[in-house]
Amino acid sequence: MGIRLLHIGRSLAVMAMAVAACSRDTSHLRPEQEQQFASEQIVRRADNVTFRYTRDAGNRGSSWEDRIASIIVTRRSVLIHKNEKIGVEITPASRRFYDVQRDGDRVRIIAGSGQSRVSWSFVPPDDADGWTKDVRAVIRASRSVANSPD
Repeated sequence: MGIRLLHIGRSLAVMAMAVAACSRDTSHLRPEQEQQFASEQIVRRADNVTFRYTRDAGNRGSSWEDRIASIIVTRRSVLIHKNEKIGVEITPASRRFYDVQRDGDRVRIIAGSGQSRVSWSFVPPDDADGWTKDVRAVIRASRSVANSPD
């Protein structure tokens, strides 16, 4: 009986850890980051979104995976992050190639070019067209070489 209870206890502990891992919140930022984004005027924010992260899209060696992350769009910047870990950060000083595309209700943010090209695509909680336009405005205000049409 004691061994059986020990086995059940271990199983419950493993299940509890799995639930905790699946429900992790990705939206945490440092206080100074929160202040920065508030001062830049947050126009869009979505927390704990499933992003399709794709490397080298359209080529034979491409690969993708789903990642849970959060996104903040202000008048000056775009940040895709998992708490303090940054996936994409577009600011006025950004020089890397960036582009944004809309495909139905999915928004795709492209970073880099050639073999270093990655994309982060997601279905925003609302207004895919508005998200696309707001991200595009940040890209155009940066030093990025993107020339995406409206």
